[in-house]
Amino acid sequence: MAAPVRATLLGVRAGGWRRCDRLWGGGLGSRCLALQAAPSGSRSPWRLLGALCLQRPPLISKPLTPLQEEMATLLQQIETEKSLYSDHELRALDEAQRLAKKKTDLFDDEQDEKDIMHVQDLEDMWEQTFQQFKLGARVTEADEKNDQTSLHRKLDTNLVLLVREKLGDHDVWLLPQVEWQPGETLRGTAERTLATLSENNMKAKFLGNAPCGYYKFKFPQAMRTESNLGAKVFFFKALLLTGDFSQAGKKSQHVWVSKEELGDYLQPRYLAQVRKFLLDSNGLSCLW
Repeated sequence: MAAPVRATLLGVRAGGWRRCDRLWGGGLGSRCLALQAAPSGSRSPWRLLGALCLQRPPLISKPLTPLQEEMATLLQQIETEKSLYSDHELRALDEAQRLAKKKTDLFDDEQDEKDIMHVQDLEDMWEQTFQQFKLGARVTEADEKNDQTSLHRKLDTNLVLLVREKLGDHDVWLLPQVEWQPGETLRGTAERTLATLSENNMKAKFLGNAPCGYYKFKFPQAMRTESNLGAKVFFFKALLLTGDFSQAGKKSQHVWVSKEELGDYLQPRYLAQVRKFLLDSNGLSCLW
């Protein structure tokens, strides 16, 4: 009975299975069965794509709610009451004592004080500088014009890059993507996607090596064949560090939108997959 079983196993091994030994977690060697490379004639009809979820993190904090403002005022009061004197405050106290002694003729100052800047002079200078300072506007010109091609909008919100692509006879909005090439990892495909954006002037920080999402779709009937049924898309997240699109001729080819605005551009099934790995704009938006 052992001979037929052994012959069967040998037959499986000869037919395309191989046995490999590897270390697992520093323990004893374990055995596993792995398929050898499939023949070129049995190529999958599904194309593999690496997509990039490129996000511009918030540049400013959100406005405080009434409760947060009340709490901030309370904490500021506690910090002021329990804090120690700063160097400037200590200098002001020392200067006040010196002036008081000078008025009572108990302090004989032979030092030339013409070139010494007093505390009041410093405070006057700081006050003038503060009067010239202007806070930046929370609502930008791009917000007023609703220019969704600009990065200078919704400064307190996560923005996601979408690009317009041709799929058959239809123009669709998608996350930037390129087709996987043999010999590269899916993370490498996503990095190549970034390199194709805006003449390579964008730099981003990728969040992990594993895909954060997956989507599978069939091509339109007109471009579908037995060897080219559709695509499997693997999403990778990255945070924009520097760079933007050149505005020449690309106004209608890309948009920067918030999570709430994605529904205006993406198809429902595609949108449902993207929403799964996007954090809410009022939550923790980025991990560095």
